[in-house]
Amino acid sequence: MDQGVFREHRFRGTGGLQLSARTYGPEPRSSTATPIVCLPGLTRNSRDFHELATFLASSPGGGHPVVSLDYRGRGNSERDGDKSRYAIAVETADVVTACAHFTIDKAIFIGTSRGGLIVHHLIGLASGLVAGVVLNDIGPVVDIGGLLVIRDYLNQATGPTTWAAAPDRLKALHGDDFPALRESDWQQMARAIYRDEGGVPVADFDPAIAQQLLGLTAETPLPDLWPQFDTMAEIPLMAIRGEHSRLLSQATVREMKKRHPEMVEFTALGQGHAPLLHLDGPREAISAFLDGICVGANRARPNRRPGTR
Repeated sequence: MDQGVFREHRFRGTGGLQLSARTYGPEPRSSTATPIVCLPGLTRNSRDFHELATFLASSPGGGHPVVSLDYRGRGNSERDGDKSRYAIAVETADVVTACAHFTIDKAIFIGTSRGGLIVHHLIGLASGLVAGVVLNDIGPVVDIGGLLVIRDYLNQATGPTTWAAAPDRLKALHGDDFPALRESDWQQMARAIYRDEGGVPVADFDPAIAQQLLGLTAETPLPDLWPQFDTMAEIPLMAIRGEHSRLLSQATVREMKKRHPEMVEFTALGQGHAPLLHLDGPREAISAFLDGICVGANRARPNRRPGTR
């Protein structure tokens, strides 16, 4: 992974916990392009967005300032001694703090899974921050069946014991839902999910985060976020769904479109939960969506053929 294309940052979040983020491209304060803030899934980290962020920060991708966050307890952010603070409300407040740290007063948010849930809460907490939204395989209703699958594989006692075995381990877990992925994609996913500890790949999150799911059953009622979703009515919105998603149903996407007729829909073929956004297809769809939001901005970008980087 080319560290020359991003910069690592440390700042204090809610309660003083040290948090980490990566920035790509120009600094938000010095750029006329709309900043993009990338919010990963439940146990994931800023590395999930490395390839997409590199593209969006480049001239063909729009030259955006891009901030990719590690929530508390994930990636390079500090683990929280108070495990109850691994909560969406706290993490949403951390996002607001991050935007202030990077002098962002308005941004386009790309939220994968839990990141999209955070965006729903951000609308209520600081709606003025949100210039546009990309929801990656998440919506106001989460299917409990998909959440139970996540519960089970995150809480498995064993993981890969070597880096050579890590891609195969991920492929065994998720391969049926991701037939579109190549071997290089599984290797890339392994580098994003695991950190190195003495030559052994270790999942890069506080295990307490996954343990929060252990109390879930098929009968557990999950609140919906339709009131929060409805407040996005005037905000440019894109919803991406993995073709084989178990977390975001087609019925929920239809209702989202009904309530937000201008919402852009995209299906990531050959992918499940949650789609890799830097692959051909999702990357171009996101870029076109951003173009629509940023028309008239001083972007100076070259013509781009579909499928090119």
